[in-house]
Amino acid sequence: MIVRHRAVPAALAVTALLLTAGCSSGGGLAPAGPPGATTPGATAAPTGTASAAPAKGSVTVLRTVAEGLKTPWGLAPLPGGGLLVSSRDEGTISRIDEKTGRRTELGTVSGVAPAGEGGLLGIAVSPDYASDHVLYAYFTSASDNRIVRMLYDERKPSGEQLGAPDTVFKGIPKGFVHNGGRIAFGPDGMLYAGTGESGRRGLAQDRKSLGGKILRLTPEGEAAPGNPFPGSPVYSYGHRNVQGLAWDDRQRLFAAEFGQDTWDELNAIKPGDNYGWPEAEGRSSGAGFHDPVAQWHTDDASPSGIAWVGGVIWMAGLKGERLWRVPLNGTSAAAAPQAFLTGTYGRLRTVVPAGGDRIWLVTSNTDGRGKPKKGDDRVLEARVR
Repeated sequence: MIVRHRAVPAALAVTALLLTAGCSSGGGLAPAGPPGATTPGATAAPTGTASAAPAKGSVTVLRTVAEGLKTPWGLAPLPGGGLLVSSRDEGTISRIDEKTGRRTELGTVSGVAPAGEGGLLGIAVSPDYASDHVLYAYFTSASDNRIVRMLYDERKPSGEQLGAPDTVFKGIPKGFVHNGGRIAFGPDGMLYAGTGESGRRGLAQDRKSLGGKILRLTPEGEAAPGNPFPGSPVYSYGHRNVQGLAWDDRQRLFAAEFGQDTWDELNAIKPGDNYGWPEAEGRSSGAGFHDPVAQWHTDDASPSGIAWVGGVIWMAGLKGERLWRVPLNGTSAAAAPQAFLTGTYGRLRTVVPAGGDRIWLVTSNTDGRGKPKKGDDRVLEARVR
């Protein structure tokens, strides 16, 4: 296992102080969760409890927020307003005004080497963004997948607002496929990353490898305190390709991952557990494997992003071209999954809570596997129940 990190450069820290002095403050992510939480969470959860969701729900697309995006992948709302969107193939991050749809390019993330399913993937906003103005990104380089952080200075001209990337974690296996890529901060302040096994199945069961895992890191790239395997960033293993991470209102972590030919999965993540790949795909009678909360045939899902809203996991489907609704009772499905928007907007890549009963959805029809229509790709706003 290769884990390399470095402290925040002095120049980055000084620039952050200057930015703080020159910019209005905004609400950051939710405060850290209580010490010792079993599964630390991400952001402040919408009102509601996991057991309150009805068996059947509804989805209403309210509007198209932005269109004409090329290979969008990650989406991160900024405190105080604005949506950041990463472009997998162009290696850029853009800011979208969610009210007007106006798009401003922040800049290009240097070092991104897009190929196949790799490129600039997930992005996240620092929990201390109001004071440090730092963004995080997971991307494929010429040699590996890695996580970097960058200063965002919106006072500079469009295209020049991103600082040089500072690598906080590297050595994640890369491949033409199965690069994982989703990152998110929990309310414990730790950084979680979903990785893929890069097409080399055996890596998923090798706890010394970073491939086919969910990782839990400090913001500086260290193995987080309290991880199940002392000194290791590995939080769970036996995954094929994790691209969805979300927490409920009790700080329980859920993850979506691609199966191969038979079953895609939504999993409730327990620290240190083995989720079976490649020995198991979907539910299994094998001893020692953690079964999924729900599973789908790969033609119906191929899941990427997920979000928890009001007791329900909403899961974006790529090949399935639909949005799945999974009501929860604790860490179990409370009813059969329900599909929405089937074929309406094509491939769906990312879903993010937008506050209350709303979500942001990102389509993925320009990724080489879709059939782009006029206006693709899009960010949509929807009301969900």
